[in-house]
Amino acid sequence: MGWHSVASSARTDPGPRTMLDDRKAAILRAVVEEYIDTAQPVGSAHVAKSSGVNVSSATVRNDMAALEQEGYLRQPHTSAGRIPTEKGYRFFVDNLHGPAILRRSDAMTVRSFFDKAHGELEQMLRDTSRLLGDLTSYAGVVVASQPAEATVRSIQVVSLTQSAALVVVVLSSGTVEKHSLDLTEGGPALARGVGEERVAAATAHLSQHLIGVARSALADPPATGDAIVDAVCSLALRSLREDRGDDPDHVYVGGTSRIAQAFDAIETVRSVLGVLEQQYVVVTLLRDVLDRGLQVAIGTETGMENLADCALIVSPYLVDGEQAGSIGVLGPARMDYPQAMAAVAVVGDRLSHRLSEG
Repeated sequence: MGWHSVASSARTDPGPRTMLDDRKAAILRAVVEEYIDTAQPVGSAHVAKSSGVNVSSATVRNDMAALEQEGYLRQPHTSAGRIPTEKGYRFFVDNLHGPAILRRSDAMTVRSFFDKAHGELEQMLRDTSRLLGDLTSYAGVVVASQPAEATVRSIQVVSLTQSAALVVVVLSSGTVEKHSLDLTEGGPALARGVGEERVAAATAHLSQHLIGVARSALADPPATGDAIVDAVCSLALRSLREDRGDDPDHVYVGGTSRIAQAFDAIETVRSVLGVLEQQYVVVTLLRDVLDRGLQVAIGTETGMENLADCALIVSPYLVDGEQAGSIGVLGPARMDYPQAMAAVAVVGDRLSHRLSEG
């Protein structure tokens, strides 16, 4: 999924699209951009100087009053400037002028990260959540789903000691499973230990018959005629059946230390951290937002009362063309939407590519 698809489908539900005339739209955009940048109420004099707003302060003042009446802006204090409402942020996001380009330094950071990203899936996803947090200064979230029909991509038996071995399985989802084998449980055939040649033969036999087979449908391979090799294969299959990999979705969160700086109210910080600590809640939140056709959920659109001051940008990531999970950033409604959306899109693309190439 490229950035353009994220920018142009921040909201893909069929709800009515609110229209503003060009002048009001430019004024609203100027208020949102300034408030995102400064966190201070925005006055008409400043807006009148903004790019694309070529009218007097008096005209801006009248239009800002109209935008307040229409629910796009609000005035936190008498005689203060105005700040965007949830409706104002939504209009801003839905009317972004073309795809944002990730800052050059950030793009280089992402490229370097994935050039060096190797090893186990769990560590890569944990590091990816931190990368999102570093790029956006918000909380980065990665949810890894275990596909129901993930297939075996590779399987290997590794000898550890004379009486212990390890079976390592890599699934099409990118998940790496490791299971310890107690060779003494293999009966008399393994009582005197297993040589490296027999372990290698077991790996070759299991690979021949299990690669490409669904994780949930592993069957015993045919006998090799070598009692020791067959016993090792039997132990490996038994360990895989005893732990079928039916774990729930895994959640990785990075950048939580930045939440305190992202919000003004300590109560909001506590609420957001409380949500991020609940794995089931995070999984449900991201899944629900995607299921409703949203890639940017603002305030009440998240469906959670304690995230009323927040915004969530989320995107699925793919493995071999199939959705394998989702990534996102959670931060204040006053977030830098273009850059945060670009970061999620670019990281999602690179993660999908890295996991698909194995």
